[in-house]
Amino acid sequence: MKVFLIIDYLFIWYKMRNIMPAPAPIIANAVADKLIELGKQIREHRKKLRITATAVAEAAGMSRVTLFRIEKGEPSVTMGAYLNAMEVLKMDFGIIKPAKLATDDLHGDHQGWIPARIHLADYPQLKQLAWQVHGTDELTPMEALNIYERNWRHMDVQSLEPHEKQLVDALRIGLGGSTKNV
Repeated sequence: MKVFLIIDYLFIWYKMRNIMPAPAPIIANAVADKLIELGKQIREHRKKLRITATAVAEAAGMSRVTLFRIEKGEPSVTMGAYLNAMEVLKMDFGIIKPAKLATDDLHGDHQGWIPARIHLADYPQLKQLAWQVHGTDELTPMEALNIYERNWRHMDVQSLEPHEKQLVDALRIGLGGSTKNV
């Protein structure tokens, strides 16, 4: 009598995939530096309290390896894991509003910014050019750029308001519009 062992490879691969660390997302250098600094602060605080990494990891409901990755500032670790580790160590995590984003400065100088949706009422020349657009008072940036480019010869460039001129420049630079027409 022969006995065969049947191994379900898909199940094994599925299990292995779930224990492998997630790939690191693409982040800006400034964000990476902040994560590294946060990880250093967590590690220093843990060391100051003389608590082992294993004890903190168990209390936070994670593996020791995940805590090690947090202390290294790896971006692939979830924010929830960072916060769990900080809660176990009784560290406060507060959101500090940058001075530039104060509520009174929300309508400040936004030169070079491209809005997610462009309201036709805010840009008089664009509203005149988009006469054929019915049923909406908003355009996507690409739609606005296409309308500007197709109808630039009909524009009164001298009477463009400064914020509309900034929008045209930002659309052209950000979305790669043609430089000869706009």
